[in-house]
Amino acid sequence: MLPRCRAEVGQWPPIVSTRERERERRWTHEVNDQSNHSSSDDTRSRGTGRAHGGAAQSARRAGTVNAAEVVTVQHLVKRYGRLRAVSDVSFSIGEGEIFGIIGPNGAGKTTCVECISGLRAPDAGSISVYGLSPQKDRNKIRELVGVQLQESALPPRLKVSEAVRLFASFYLNPLDPDELLESLGIKQFENSAFKSLSGGQKQRLSIALALVGNPKLAILDELTTGLDPEARRETWSLIERMRDRGVTVILVTHFMDEAERLCDRLALINRGTVRALDTPEAIAATAGGSRLRFVPSQPVDDQTLRTIPGVRDIERKQRYVTVTGTRDLASSVITALAAIGVRVSDVEARAGNLEDAFLKLTQDDASTAEGAAET
Repeated sequence: MLPRCRAEVGQWPPIVSTRERERERRWTHEVNDQSNHSSSDDTRSRGTGRAHGGAAQSARRAGTVNAAEVVTVQHLVKRYGRLRAVSDVSFSIGEGEIFGIIGPNGAGKTTCVECISGLRAPDAGSISVYGLSPQKDRNKIRELVGVQLQESALPPRLKVSEAVRLFASFYLNPLDPDELLESLGIKQFENSAFKSLSGGQKQRLSIALALVGNPKLAILDELTTGLDPEARRETWSLIERMRDRGVTVILVTHFMDEAERLCDRLALINRGTVRALDTPEAIAATAGGSRLRFVPSQPVDDQTLRTIPGVRDIERKQRYVTVTGTRDLASSVITALAAIGVRVSDVEARAGNLEDAFLKLTQDDASTAEGAAET
């Protein structure tokens, strides 16, 4: 066992076991081998920090997309009585990837991850986790998967250290509880009762319980809900450290900034189906579009604006006109209006983001459902 080392919040000291040493040895060998066949950006993408929105992030995401598949979900269906909570969902997750699942309330996100973890049995379809069936190979799956549920609680008087040691006793090759608590910044609270912990401390304890079994796959369901901004960002750092240790992560979240910051790829699930499956940037570019706000020198009706190539939606607020559409929207609108003698001022243009894409895709589904109901 390595000597204990003190870590600042968000850092991850080397907590090791025999299995962990072997895993790190194999990972180091794979990285060194890949360096002979890939660019320097690709080999740096996992270990040198997150260049948010930059080349390093793109290179790492490209690498994880092409990594070996460790989770495969095919045509998953789950019903609760007459309610079809999940309908024909399919996706795969690469090793070392942070894979995000987003969607509105009741979309089927939690049901999907509960089926992946083996907590629920699907009604149709197939799931493979490291080549194992979550239903047929439950005992083996438990050694590989750590789960932090959307709603979980411990006995109010149970101490932090007692909870972690109890969970560690369930596994053949657990991490050292003391080192894990220190790495998560809650070692000083080891003798505190669960009921006395703050929201952020409880979330870190949830991470500890999910990781103490030394899993290869961690499932985190709405981990940062209810946390203040500082605690959320500290938790993000912890998740990135998990990934850097070689843990594959499935992250269910409602926060679009969280998904953009952390996730290599995303599945947007709505009404039980996958509406988008790609990197956050690609989903934002495809469905988010662009937004242009301006003040016209003279009134322009909606019909005129809709004839301009790329314009999709139009909003008006006082003297401002806002149009959304394709990425070259600003150039198209300004040029077209100039051709009819309309000048624009107070121009504000921005590219669409993941939140724009989320709203568009989920609202389109709602409109389609309403149209079907009326017919």
